[in-house]
Amino acid sequence: MGTTKELLIVYPSMQRVFLKESVNVMLTPQFYTLRKETLPVKYAYQAKKIAPSLFDGLLEESDSYEYMVFKEDEQWVFIAYDLEYIGSFLASKGIERSMVSKIFFAQQVVDKFSAPLALGEKEALVMLDDSMVVVPLAALGEEESPTLKFDKTFTPQKGVSLQGDLGSFLTKRQAYALSGVLLLFAALFVAEGLRYDSGENGEEELQSLYEAYPALQSSYTREEVLNKYRNIDTQERKKRDGVKKLSNLIFKGVTLTKLTVTDSKYKADFTCVSTAVSKKLELLAKKENLKTSKIKNSHNLIIEGAL
Repeated sequence: MGTTKELLIVYPSMQRVFLKESVNVMLTPQFYTLRKETLPVKYAYQAKKIAPSLFDGLLEESDSYEYMVFKEDEQWVFIAYDLEYIGSFLASKGIERSMVSKIFFAQQVVDKFSAPLALGEKEALVMLDDSMVVVPLAALGEEESPTLKFDKTFTPQKGVSLQGDLGSFLTKRQAYALSGVLLLFAALFVAEGLRYDSGENGEEELQSLYEAYPALQSSYTREEVLNKYRNIDTQERKKRDGVKKLSNLIFKGVTLTKLTVTDSKYKADFTCVSTAVSKKLELLAKKENLKTSKIKNSHNLIIEGAL
């Protein structure tokens, strides 16, 4: 990720701002909850699976919390945040969603805070025991004046999007292929449009298009391509709808631990903290017309649906 965009530090008492172009945003600790744990896992995706359980009882009841996980020395750092709340706060300060490129957290660049950073006239952002905290300016010693200069060089490599979408089921290779398909779509629509243009210029453009894409001269080929990729689009929409159904099943006491999506079905493993939670989850799944099965000797469920 480049650092060409300006980086704006955001804190509760900040003044309203007026932006002319999009910016990156760094949030102070008031907008996230932090935990550090030493875990016997190697990869971030493994640590992220258990993130919800680490914050059990520490967060307000909400279905909208998301998690960032990264490594600091030998410890895993877990950041829980609520994009819905963050988006609402930013809007109240004049920062619309469309003006936010990426969101970052102060803890991601804890090593850059070599001195306190003033937040308005009464508070400062400081590093304390390798964690970022906000303290009153009056609490700083004489040798701890808030002299740190904050700019876009503080931008971390990894950020989150304020849109908070579900992501794509396409691999990078498939994404590139689909980009080519979209270009071909454009060519197809232009070709069909020019067929109705009887003018001389229209005929010349049509011939140029056929020279660039010889296969498009056949109406059968054009129809075949359209049908093929229309089916792909329909299939991807079904996958997204399936994942949306599963996301609606997550509530306090339920953790999604595994998700598998194929061309014919989607399946998820859910961990439940009690029998009552498991029964509620099973009832919600049946309302969504999903198949449920219990995992032996546990409260956990496997839920699946067809595409």
